[in-house]
Amino acid sequence: MTGADVDVEEARAEEAGFARVGVVGCGLMGSGIAEVCARAGRDVVVVETDAAAAAAGRERIIRSLGRAAASGRLTPAERDAAAGRITVTADLGRLADRDLVVEAVAEDEAAKLEVFARLDRVVAGRDSVLATNTSSLPVIRLAAATSRPERVIGLHFFNPVPVLPLVELVPSLLTGEETVRRVGAFASGVLGKEVVRARDRAGFVVNALLVPYLLAAVRMAEGGRASAEDIDRGMTLGCAHPLGPLALADLIGLDTVQAIARSMYAEYREPLYAPPPLLARMVEAGRLGRKTGRGFHTYGGNAGAAMREDGGVPATAAGPARPDRGRRHGEQPT
Repeated sequence: MTGADVDVEEARAEEAGFARVGVVGCGLMGSGIAEVCARAGRDVVVVETDAAAAAAGRERIIRSLGRAAASGRLTPAERDAAAGRITVTADLGRLADRDLVVEAVAEDEAAKLEVFARLDRVVAGRDSVLATNTSSLPVIRLAAATSRPERVIGLHFFNPVPVLPLVELVPSLLTGEETVRRVGAFASGVLGKEVVRARDRAGFVVNALLVPYLLAAVRMAEGGRASAEDIDRGMTLGCAHPLGPLALADLIGLDTVQAIARSMYAEYREPLYAPPPLLARMVEAGRLGRKTGRGFHTYGGNAGAAMREDGGVPATAAGPARPDRGRRHGEQPT
């Protein structure tokens, strides 16, 4: 590609909006957000906590791009071009020139508030937008940590980000309409996502419906009414869900489910949003689901270890069954 070609490509990206994208956090969500932005032709800088986390995050992105190429969703040239657009660093100052920065750190209010306060100092462009990928926290609370609340918005992707088409667009009471327009156009027109607009209430649209369902499944297991495996089989085979509720909770991360539930309960004070004691005990024990190898089911190298966290009803150690026609693209909606 010649220098003139690069200039033309950058001009086209700028015209379409947000040519330079930043992402804070390179876990499952942050790496996925970085990947889809790079695949859409954006220059992407991802910031992690330290050099080791940055290296691990870049490796996660490269593996995902490799899987996309192996499955035919990307050509080898597209894979390599996307990888070349991504820089992963531990230096938050590298976000100074970004047009859009998406925060994707853990679902912890104090951590997110600190990130937004630092981004407000670092990101130089007064027209630059700061977005949060929060699953449940009020966007207005994060916007209040900045001097530019009119340019702060919720942009909630769903995991796996490169596969699931939905994005929730969540303006706060102070978000400017121009910010809503620009970010909505970027998510739909540039990233190719389906956008639903949600009010700035804990849980937004999807989690306000999903989380009570997951918590009901936890309570059912906690009460010993059925094993974790049978609860999940009931919903996959009886209702054609691609994953059962406890397997889905494992995939999301039990700590994340608990954090979302706590945020929703704090806002609504409805008992159906309150995290069950069993969920809290499993989080305290470090049994967080797939990412630790054990949750309501067991995964990977732990698959031989039987568990009884489901209220005393033995669960099959091999993990949840999937219906024959289960679709992978429905695996995790949060």
